[in-house]
Amino acid sequence: MAAKIKVDQIETVDGSGTIALQNQLSGMTSVSMPTGSVLQVVHAQSSGAVTTTSTSSWTDTTVTATITPSSTSSKVMIFTAHHSLDSSTTASDINLRLLRGSTNIRDITQYMGEDLTGNFNMSCADCYLDSPSSTSAVVYKTQIKIGDGAGTVATNVYVPSNITLMEIKG
Repeated sequence: MAAKIKVDQIETVDGSGTIALQNQLSGMTSVSMPTGSVLQVVHAQSSGAVTTTSTSSWTDTTVTATITPSSTSSKVMIFTAHHSLDSSTTASDINLRLLRGSTNIRDITQYMGEDLTGNFNMSCADCYLDSPSSTSAVVYKTQIKIGDGAGTVATNVYVPSNITLMEIKG
């Protein structure tokens, strides 16, 4: 059973007055929230390992999420975390990019560090503040390709990667 606390007033710390609580939050909408407020949060995880051998073509990572902003003035804070970026070949860096729909909005190059087995692997976290100027559904996703060298690179191999979108009132 859930616990409830019911009060009509709260007394100030110094005892000089009270704060009435009747209907303080009734009618609260995203329009009445102050600028900078978080209006909604969307989170998604990758759906499996993705590999590529290309140095020229981009490959979707399955790190994708959709958000529908409530206002054209809203900003979207995008947090991505790619785990298990891996290369067992001479590919010494992975190029990542963030897209809004089909438009590239951020390039991220990750230089790989060799582990004790001779493989290259790491994780990458990034954040970006976007201004989509839309009230329609907006899709954000990431893509990878080999940045330097040759062979095969992969992401989401051992641990799923993820993306979090936060609508910020503008």
